[in-house]
Amino acid sequence: MTTETDFKVTDSEWEVMRVVWAHGKVSSKEIINVLEQKMGWKPGTTKTFIGRLVSKGMLDTEKEGRRYLYSAKVSKNEFVRHSLGEFFSHVCNKEVGKTMADVLSAATLSHRDIALLQEVLEAKKEHAVEEVPCNCVPGQCHCNVDHH
Repeated sequence: MTTETDFKVTDSEWEVMRVVWAHGKVSSKEIINVLEQKMGWKPGTTKTFIGRLVSKGMLDTEKEGRRYLYSAKVSKNEFVRHSLGEFFSHVCNKEVGKTMADVLSAATLSHRDIALLQEVLEAKKEHAVEEVPCNCVPGQCHCNVDHH
């Protein structure tokens, strides 16, 4: 039986996933220790979030002796790409570039990060269009409001 992955996770579940991604395979005790320090959570709280993530198909479980080890069924990069794709599906196509610029303006970046972004933008120039078409229905964004 395969479980379909539910990519909709809460901020608290994100915290659990970050610990799992950092460790690869990790016991609930190790997750509890990290999140008790960071979030001040009781063990039961962390176990609840672990259980939800298993149910959502985000975590895999493996029994090792008397304990369970948890690992991510979805890589961090895959999860972030999916989440960003989901987010940008709710933004007018014409506003995606500005939204990305706003995110970049607020981010702390290394010289290496900036060089990577410059490479990506340079490659994007090859297939850039003069104007990105709006993907909204009338009344959903400023593009269509201004034209009607």
